[in-house]
Amino acid sequence: MPSPESVVRSPTRLVLALLAAGAIGGAGVSAVESVHSRVAAQPAPPVLAAAPGASIALPDFSTITRRYGPAVVNISVVGTTKVADASGGDGDAAPQDPFFEFFRRFQEQQQGQLRGGRSAKPRAVPTRGEGSGFIVSPDGVILTNAHVVKDASEVTVKLTDRREYRAKVLGTDPKTDIAVLKIDGKNLPVVALGKTADLQVGEWVLAIGSPFGFENTVTAGVVSAKNRALPDDSSVPFIQTDVAVNPGNSGGPLFNARGEVVGINSQIYSRTGGYQGVSFAIPIDLADRIKQQIVAHGKVEHAKLGVVVQEVNQALADSFKLDSPEGALVSSVEKGGAAERAGLESGDVIRRIDGQAVVSSADLPAAIALSTPGDKVKLEVWRKGETRELTATLGNAADRKVAQAEGDAAPGQGKLGLALRPLQAGEKAESGIQVGLVVEDSSGPAEMAGVQAGDVLLAVNGTPARSVDQVRGVVAGAQKSVALLIQRGEEKIFVPVRIG
Repeated sequence: MPSPESVVRSPTRLVLALLAAGAIGGAGVSAVESVHSRVAAQPAPPVLAAAPGASIALPDFSTITRRYGPAVVNISVVGTTKVADASGGDGDAAPQDPFFEFFRRFQEQQQGQLRGGRSAKPRAVPTRGEGSGFIVSPDGVILTNAHVVKDASEVTVKLTDRREYRAKVLGTDPKTDIAVLKIDGKNLPVVALGKTADLQVGEWVLAIGSPFGFENTVTAGVVSAKNRALPDDSSVPFIQTDVAVNPGNSGGPLFNARGEVVGINSQIYSRTGGYQGVSFAIPIDLADRIKQQIVAHGKVEHAKLGVVVQEVNQALADSFKLDSPEGALVSSVEKGGAAERAGLESGDVIRRIDGQAVVSSADLPAAIALSTPGDKVKLEVWRKGETRELTATLGNAADRKVAQAEGDAAPGQGKLGLALRPLQAGEKAESGIQVGLVVEDSSGPAEMAGVQAGDVLLAVNGTPARSVDQVRGVVAGAQKSVALLIQRGEEKIFVPVRIG
């Protein structure tokens, strides 16, 4: 069974939310539910030091609940899903069993091992699930999570006054986990939408939803962090909170202290399958943009810059002579993509996009996520000790997405520790690499940094690796560390290596 840390909105690992409520394709709150929308709230009033004996007033949650609670709905889904079917073995559960979803999801991946390697035939089984949502227009447009209504053949929406409606799914966007529903109603209660840019870490927030089927449940907490990138979807700038979110809260609203919706509760991070103090919401700005596209066109198009980026740590910052370890380091550029057309190169460090600072590499895809294909963005990049400004016209992501490389290699000390040789003619033809050196052996600092035999060294500190002597010269001129651009299979990544 995978570790709980890996349970982050993977369709096959939504075990936490579904243990208590057999959901359809993840209806409920997954081990990492998804809530998308870049939410900005007006700056919260400053918190002043209290005088001796005085108290600081908390937000009036009861007023927010009374005013906007009626616009929060309970969503019930019915459908079928295919599961592996093999005779014999332990762990089978009936659909009505609360642990049915648990076994179903993991047996789909591990059926062969669990059944002694015998093949299993899929069979359709009925599934039911619950989630939350909220009304954004008086005529019945509702926002929720895509995983709540995935595989649903019937969706029912229940209001706080006990009225029930059959809902139509106008469209879903699995990439951001947003779904838009429509019910036939008039003069329905609606929420007020806020913004994300001014939402402050430490600000009070409130969630309303149906955890474990308990309708109109209110929980509160604070914003723990903003622009969180999760392993399953680096393009969504999640809002992290400590608001209690559990199965059934998926798709429900996250309010600020002024009663404005700033996010959609979507995921949790858990070691047990239940809430443990870390939950994530999709910013409302992002969710609203997705909603507008679905309502207008029935589908969603995502923008793409066409780069693979990685984090800039202190070793890489030293190598590229940056004043601080900030920005998104471009490890590869897609041929013919928006980045290449704009003049971006491997080794560039993107420091700003449209004037907004890129502190973490996750900030770049988060900013692109709020754009649409065809938009122009201004990029401030650091290249070979100088700042340059480029303008890129974003492409269409389609089914592909900006990847984030894992670039936190452990630095070493001393000499580089690489045995290198030139690429042979056959290797150049097979790999398509014309300039580079093959790593025959890795030891010392390079080995500790993660360089392996068989890797191809493409460049050192942005200088192409044309010969062993050239590499030796670049390393000799470096002071603290060098940045090695390595190709391993189809992937390129910068590896920082400490040399002094």
